[in-house]
Amino acid sequence: MITQTAIRRTETLDAFKVKRRTLFNWKCKLKQGGGKLEALNPKSRAPKLRRKRAWGLLIIEKIRGLRAEHPNLGKDKLYPLLKEFCDQEKLSCPRPSTIGRLIKDLGGLRLFPTRITGTGRLTPIKQTPIVRKPKGFKAEYPGHCIGLDTIEEIIQGSRRYVITCEDLFGRFAFAWATKSHASKAATEFFAAFRLLFPYPVTFVLTDNGSEWKKHFAVALLKLQITHYHTYPRTPKMNAHIERFNRTIQEEFLNYHKGLLFDLDQFNIKLMDWLIWYNTERVHYAFGNHLTPVQFLLSWRPMETVMSRLPAECKNGWPHTRDCFIL
Repeated sequence: MITQTAIRRTETLDAFKVKRRTLFNWKCKLKQGGGKLEALNPKSRAPKLRRKRAWGLLIIEKIRGLRAEHPNLGKDKLYPLLKEFCDQEKLSCPRPSTIGRLIKDLGGLRLFPTRITGTGRLTPIKQTPIVRKPKGFKAEYPGHCIGLDTIEEIIQGSRRYVITCEDLFGRFAFAWATKSHASKAATEFFAAFRLLFPYPVTFVLTDNGSEWKKHFAVALLKLQITHYHTYPRTPKMNAHIERFNRTIQEEFLNYHKGLLFDLDQFNIKLMDWLIWYNTERVHYAFGNHLTPVQFLLSWRPMETVMSRLPAECKNGWPHTRDCFIL
């Protein structure tokens, strides 16, 4: 037997597509709001009691120390360093997403390089954004294309130059500081890079600076290496080395500018940082799972990078597999 309540419920659903108790709830809210329709607007559904992240003091201090030692290092690159520490201390290591939230809870832990103005005030140094790699070019094997560029710094009226280069396929990078901006310095730098890099070089990509002319061009001609130039005012054609320039500035150069007066001491510290960059710091190009040296050692012909990386989650989170299988 169908009751009167059931009939009313059915009529309500047919007319308004909601249940009767919902209508009574809206009527109560409207009455409490003094008859104003704004009272029916949806409210926040966030829980009143939220869970709080509770991690040990050792892990928090390690994250703080790593960010102080390597300024502004991202959560994905902090994870391998923090996991090594946690394994030694037999602690549970937070995942990269949790590390990012812990950094946010600690206030961001972001360091900004500063400079002294003419009035004696400390102001942050603004960095110019780096444009992306153009379409149509892709390095296919180690040594296929080497990008080179120069960073110029003026210290109390004296000019110093940091010459940089990077393998566009394996992301193996090298740099050297010098007083000279001449082509001889660039030639000696490239010869040193070829001694360190275990693969033959096929192409070289640079801008149109004078340091890549004369002696440098003659050396490339003798080595039978093709020299590519970018179009004027088009740094995106050599975006990989431009991005490495930003990395070396943000993580090393801006914090050791005072040593540029003593180039020997500066280059010693730079070599230590480059060893760490190539052998310990995981690279975004490899899913933040491999360093440039690890990638080059594991590389096999006819293999692609994506065939060896774990699948990425579809909901926008980082890679979630705990292990990486080569």
